[in-house]
Amino acid sequence: MRILNIGSVNIDHVYAVDHFVRPGETLASARYAVFAGGKGFNQSIALARAGAVTRHAGMVGRDAAWLLERLTREGIDVSHLKTTDLATGHAVIQVVPSGENAIVLHGGANLAVSAELVTQAVSACSKGDCLLLQNETSSTAEAIRSGKRHGLRVVFNPAPMSPVVQDYPLQDVDLFILNETEAEGLTGHTTPAGVRTTMIAKFPRSATVLTMGKDGAVFFDSARMLRQPGFVVTPVDTTAAGDTFIGFFLAELMRSNDPAQALRLGCRAAAICVTRPGAAESIPLLQEVLTAQEAKA
Repeated sequence: MRILNIGSVNIDHVYAVDHFVRPGETLASARYAVFAGGKGFNQSIALARAGAVTRHAGMVGRDAAWLLERLTREGIDVSHLKTTDLATGHAVIQVVPSGENAIVLHGGANLAVSAELVTQAVSACSKGDCLLLQNETSSTAEAIRSGKRHGLRVVFNPAPMSPVVQDYPLQDVDLFILNETEAEGLTGHTTPAGVRTTMIAKFPRSATVLTMGKDGAVFFDSARMLRQPGFVVTPVDTTAAGDTFIGFFLAELMRSNDPAQALRLGCRAAAICVTRPGAAESIPLLQEVLTAQEAKA
């Protein structure tokens, strides 16, 4: 089975600062670096590094040939990642000494993803394949409908959360992956118990993963609730932690259909990720994660 990720591709401009810039303040950065990024891009890298057969669909500008080459080097199929005259999406990221970050995002070419592109990419999949979506591209609602119509397993990470998400055909989502902010936006709750009660009431046929940073993650559906505590590490940069978790969790879930095992692998991979700077550059390889699990067993 393959995973089709219709997702964003960005260029990340990362600034190391003492604190997040305040209104009216001009703040000098200690370091500056350019990285490949975007939630979609990061999640495809994580999927591939976790061993999943991955296809990435979306839009980039003509300044992004190096990003396509990067995905290809990871073994990702980019035949449905198209080029436009618009600028590639980009992000301005502040990172403070604690490792926390603040991000300003420009959608650019990501917002040129059309219903036609979505249909072409989904039609190339087989029934039972997985469709992964975030909320950084256009035509997300069309992608959810198309994935369901073609018999794919639809996985939705509504990041960044926005009011328009409530208007998507969420009843067609098989698996939601939410952090606490996204969960509150959908349910009004942040605790696992509160989120579970509301999600099951609204989407009784769907499963949900709630990620909670250093506190780990939970998986639940109408029949069960599984909890995985976080792993203790000293964070350097949390930029791609959630994307890393999603890639490793989903790859393992598709492999084993064991959500408890998928939670462990996802949390371990995310814990390794936050000890490194950057976004896609910080995502570990599967063997690193398995070795770390064995060492802690």
